[in-house]
Amino acid sequence: MFLLRRYGEPVATESSALTGPAPEPTPVRRLLPVIVPALAIGVLCALVLLGISLLAERLQDVLWQTLPDALSIGGYSSLWMIVTLTASGLVAGLLIRAVPGHAGPDPATTGLVDPPLPPGVIPGLLLVTVLTLAGGISLGPENPITAVNIALAFWLGRRLAPGTPAELWLSLAAAGTIGALFGTPVAAALILSEALASRAGPGALWDRLFGPLAAGTAGALTMTLLAHPSFDLSLPSYTHPHWGDLLSSVVIALAGAVLGMLAVYAFPYAHRLFRGLRHPVPALTAGGLLLGLLGALGGHLTLFKGLDEVKELAADPSGWSAGQFAVMAVVKTAALVIAASCGFRGGRIFPAVFVGVALGLCAHALVPSVPVALAVTCGVLGILLAITRQGWLSLFTAAVLVGDAAVLPLLCVASLPAWLLVTGRPQMQLREDGTPLR
Repeated sequence: MFLLRRYGEPVATESSALTGPAPEPTPVRRLLPVIVPALAIGVLCALVLLGISLLAERLQDVLWQTLPDALSIGGYSSLWMIVTLTASGLVAGLLIRAVPGHAGPDPATTGLVDPPLPPGVIPGLLLVTVLTLAGGISLGPENPITAVNIALAFWLGRRLAPGTPAELWLSLAAAGTIGALFGTPVAAALILSEALASRAGPGALWDRLFGPLAAGTAGALTMTLLAHPSFDLSLPSYTHPHWGDLLSSVVIALAGAVLGMLAVYAFPYAHRLFRGLRHPVPALTAGGLLLGLLGALGGHLTLFKGLDEVKELAADPSGWSAGQFAVMAVVKTAALVIAASCGFRGGRIFPAVFVGVALGLCAHALVPSVPVALAVTCGVLGILLAITRQGWLSLFTAAVLVGDAAVLPLLCVASLPAWLLVTGRPQMQLREDGTPLR
């Protein structure tokens, strides 16, 4: 029976050693054995994401509805936001201090797809992630859930197929998680293509994307059938480009990239301040307090990961002034920097999307002739390019918010100067010594 090595390459046996080297397997023979584990991992990744999301929603209802109602306090009053976020930081710090493996490495030093964590870290990381999502912290689930799914896939894969390279399990788990997060395998294929294109391996790029695409499809279908996720903001459609839209798209995307780069440059300084407290409990408590104060300043829409909140913003683009949109964008950016640098476990994609949407709505409020769909997508494009440094992810996420192909040419145009602004500069990820990656 064949074991998976490099996408289905058979393991050499004693008999093959006696008869000479086995013929090079065809692409079909290499790829077919990947299908079943890819589908299984994709389903598993979606179920983990769904389970954690449901637990976080239940806890969120308790923290922001049941408890304040029982105490006759407004759930989103300034006092309750400050108390709840500070308490969330304190509890998260205690958990990180107590659980095995301290809920993984410093999140400021990790990316979206990293080497597998030890299995013993998983329970503590999941606990802290649930608290982060429910407590109103400005981080999303993508980084910790991807880390958990990679650890689970690697652990299971090593036992069921010990000859398989670790890269396969990493790519399958990452694709399954990303597919489940976005509800489509296209997001996983686009994100992983940037990494796989430069990696040596047999076959064409699509051969190397075959397994991840199957895992991403299984994850997306599982999540779609069970939870029906949607990123469409139901904004007025963008029907026809105009010459003036070229300048608008470039200016808004550059503004988003500039705001994102300000966050990137502030990130190591904020991290150094929190690291100076030398213990997760005071660092996360202080971080929670600052997030509560920012929430009181920016309003309850600037709390949480931001996916539901952007839909509320987009439902009534004229319900806030340009100044209010600008305040929300700046507050959310500051909250993202603090949450990601003080030690909370979470991802930066969804909060950055909120910043981009608020920035785009601000531009539309200032210049109503700029189509709202174009303004929002370009704002999201610019901020994501700066925060994630993932070109395909930024373009895809911006486009799916409006579901309108007419914006794609302008998004591609706007991405060029924005990319020139961010490429080669520090990233929003640090090395172990606290210096930023480039």
